Amino acid sequence: RTDKIRAGQRDVLAVLEEFLPPLHEGTVVAVTSKIVALCEGRVVSPEDADKGALIAQEADHYLPASANKYHVALTIKDSMLVASAGIDESNTDGYYVLWPECPQASANRIRAALCERAGCRRLGVILTDSRSVPLRWGVTGLCIAHSGFAAITDRIGAPDVFGRPLSMTRVNVADALAAAAVLVMGEADEQTPLAVIEDLPFVEFQDRDPTPEELACVRIDPEDDMFGALLAGVEWRKGGKPGPTA
Repeated sequence: RTDKIRAGQRDVLAVLEEFLPPLHEGTVVAVTSKIVALCEGRVVSPEDADKGALIAQEADHYLPASANKYHVALTIKDSMLVASAGIDESNTDGYYVLWPECPQASANRIRAALCERAGCRRLGVILTDSRSVPLRWGVTGLCIAHSGFAAITDRIGAPDVFGRPLSMTRVNVADALAAAAVLVMGEADEQTPLAVIEDLPFVEFQDRDPTPEELACVRIDPEDDMFGALLAGVEWRKGGKPGPTA
């Protein structure tokens, strides 16, 4: 649990220094992307921007909010399917809060600082957000950036319990950790934007930031995605610039 984090008032490393307990080898620290964005000042006043236009600007591709009954814009940002390009209004003190400017750079910076502070080499970091999953009520956790461990565990070729080799299975360790962390951090007034995850024998720690090749392996091209037909079945609008204000 932390103090209330408000836009532009503190550096995220100072927040972590004050509120995290002592860390040990083999630990992953989960940090909500929202407090990173708030510390970076990645906020916009509703008086200064139309939310629809802001979503179009922040998204890589988007469907207008009018495309569904809940009037929520579906977007693709950084190769992730999320609502509203990650823009949120909860726990922001009246602002629209965006994702951090560069989530990966933020995760790398946090890991380096925590490793130095704790004297650890095997220490990971994830930046988390909440997302909805198709055909399921409720939100779950998503990792938008990671550092210090392998995000994907490739099990292709490994035998199942009857000796049959797996042909497609890759385990998304980063998203699984994010889902657990977001569950305990909460969505409302819990005021708990940090989580320490321990006892992780299944995590392959790395004493470094992920390489560009490793980051690319987390993402999947829509043409290779088993849900690609669904993604290609709608007319996505190109984001990255202000959209209509209505």
